[in-house]
Amino acid sequence: MDFTRLPHPAPVPGATRDQAIADPGFGTVFTDHMISIDYDEGEGWHSATLGPRGPIALDPAASVLHYAQEIFEGMKAYKLADGTMALFRPEANAARFNRSAARLAMPDLPEEVFVEAVKQVVLADKDWFPGVEGGSLYIRPFMFANEHFLGVRPAKKYKFLVILSPAGNYFKSGAPAVSVWVSDYTRAAPGGTGEAKCGGNYAASLVPTGEAFAKGHDQVVFLDAAEHKWIEELGGMNLFFVFDDGSIITPPLRGTILPGITRDSIITLAREQGLDVREEMYSIDQWRDDAASGKLVETFACGTAAVVTAVGNVAGRDGEFSIGSGGPGQVTSSIREKLVGIQRGTVEDTHGWVTRLD
Repeated sequence: MDFTRLPHPAPVPGATRDQAIADPGFGTVFTDHMISIDYDEGEGWHSATLGPRGPIALDPAASVLHYAQEIFEGMKAYKLADGTMALFRPEANAARFNRSAARLAMPDLPEEVFVEAVKQVVLADKDWFPGVEGGSLYIRPFMFANEHFLGVRPAKKYKFLVILSPAGNYFKSGAPAVSVWVSDYTRAAPGGTGEAKCGGNYAASLVPTGEAFAKGHDQVVFLDAAEHKWIEELGGMNLFFVFDDGSIITPPLRGTILPGITRDSIITLAREQGLDVREEMYSIDQWRDDAASGKLVETFACGTAAVVTAVGNVAGRDGEFSIGSGGPGQVTSSIREKLVGIQRGTVEDTHGWVTRLD
């Protein structure tokens, strides 16, 4: 697919840009450009454009506003040790995007088009890369139904866009380990959309996440819908549990949690280090008891935004407990160091995960 490039009439001045990216935080600063591609049922994907980032015109009857046909991805562009830009496993994001699309009755976007769209906008706005430690360009590809009608059926028109946001530290506290709250709310149920990356899943998490924040915690933990016993994931991150015998457990993909690309990468790296990684159910009672006995020595969360983050404290209606020393453990630190090293080009990439852009 050929991309038309539209000139930007008023890009952000360099001095203003540099000030914005000096301490960008997460998700509040945006770059000059965006990608836009349209879809019509009869024509397929067309009108691929790299142009100025700006407002989107929507009819009040646009399907997304009424029936929530919307999906998105989260990924990052990194700066390697030699100064070149790179993506981490973009093909995996493209594949997951299409799995989400299938669940929401939306059209496939060819994976090569997804990846090319991401490459083009990152290269167009590479000067927005923040200089803060651990900085990146957060990439948000998304698709929504923009056909205007009021009827419960899949739309016949869609729009795919990619925007960028310079990013610093995801967790505002900046603490070496986060504190989490075990929610009474349910995120997803079997047969639902839990494994799709759609906005409705995140909307449902806002009240419990707000509850966790109000109680002084950094994130929320969701349990299963059927028994409210089995640990599933955080509000936007997968979980791993490290034991004193060196083994690791992570909740299995049963259709109710997001199949994280960071999660999959960690499983691969940990097994290469000789660690026994098991995908099996783990209950909140086991978590509490194993932490108290010392059998559980580390817990960490992982995702695109925060990469790998230690969980030091867990609280809920039934009380509170700490894990290990309350900070990052040896396994957490080792896995984070290796994964970030691959992403930044300081550790050899033996899997072909890194895609250079320059």
